[in-house]
Amino acid sequence: MVSRVRVWLNRTYAENVFFMDQLRRNPDDRAVEIHATHGDPDSPVLAAADTAEPEPGNLSPAGYVEYALDQCARRGIDVFVPRLHQAAIVAHRAEFTAAGTALLAPTPEAVALFADKVVAYEAVQSIGVPVPPWWRVRTAEELLAAVEELEAAGHRACFKPASGAGGVGFRVITRSPFSLAQLDGFPGPYVPLDLVLEALHGAGEPVDWLVMPRLEQPEVSVDCLTGTDNRVRLAVGRTKNGRRRGFTLHEQWLEPARRIAEGFGLHHLSNIQFRMFGERPVLMDVNTRPAGGLHQLSLCGVNAPWAAVRLALGEDPGEIVPPFLGQDYTVVSGPRPLRPVSVPKQRQAACEPLPAVPAPAGPVDAGAAAAAPLQDLAASASRQTGLST
Repeated sequence: MVSRVRVWLNRTYAENVFFMDQLRRNPDDRAVEIHATHGDPDSPVLAAADTAEPEPGNLSPAGYVEYALDQCARRGIDVFVPRLHQAAIVAHRAEFTAAGTALLAPTPEAVALFADKVVAYEAVQSIGVPVPPWWRVRTAEELLAAVEELEAAGHRACFKPASGAGGVGFRVITRSPFSLAQLDGFPGPYVPLDLVLEALHGAGEPVDWLVMPRLEQPEVSVDCLTGTDNRVRLAVGRTKNGRRRGFTLHEQWLEPARRIAEGFGLHHLSNIQFRMFGERPVLMDVNTRPAGGLHQLSLCGVNAPWAAVRLALGEDPGEIVPPFLGQDYTVVSGPRPLRPVSVPKQRQAACEPLPAVPAPAGPVDAGAAAAAPLQDLAASASRQTGLST
């Protein structure tokens, strides 16, 4: 009898409720038990998990590693998908392996490299992957010089932190003075240059920003699954152009993504993002973790989370080619259940963890991020191909 697989996701994004759904609906019909921890008791991943615990606050990276090792031992975790403190955790991979837990994460070198966007840009340039022009700035004077050089070349300047995830801290520079126009409608990313310079002069300490031209759409996020042998098993591009989303297998996006994933040890799941600079695609960002939108590949008949778990367990899924590319779609919000106000304490099994059970139904949060129409499309795609989403 094949034993169930126990998977742990720590302090992950709300969208990964779909990651968890796909693990349970795996095409091998393997029993999966999911453990989740989070610092926010209202995170929907806690309600979606079979067992859940609130995470302790204010742990150092080293302290968190000790906490994680204890979780893996107590819960009998087979595969750990770390997001919080990923760098510290992968540096202790041998200890997790000794505890019987496989880490679904890249090498320590890859995590460190792509934590700094400037270092990452220099590295990928060295292997022939194009990047946009960029300036690392720390002072108001450096920012002004970079903006003026970009504007002289006909570009609109933008900046973001040299380290960080997602769009946090991203702003677009404008020369328009602050006015009621900035207070009309919803807040946007545009900030007047004079206000940014004033803030920098008054800060009393340097910043660490990456300044570059505003890149154009489409934005293409290539989801990659790479083995520890540095061979990519899966590469599919998800396109974004305004509200419209779609998929692509065009080599202008996939070839540089494979080169990065294979060349820098981006083992297991990674997400490599490109945009257009003039007439050519350039690298925008590299995420050393599963993307929040990874589940959207189910519209192509692919269950990427399960393939990644198999690979982490040493069960090579082989090369995965989507049987078809799903139709264009968009993403909308929808309800997702939450746990009761206080997360109940879980029973501790002496030897064998509790069997997987459905997550308890709780009150519905209408604002939680979800995509009900997307799930319907995925289910339809699954019925057409006979593959699980």
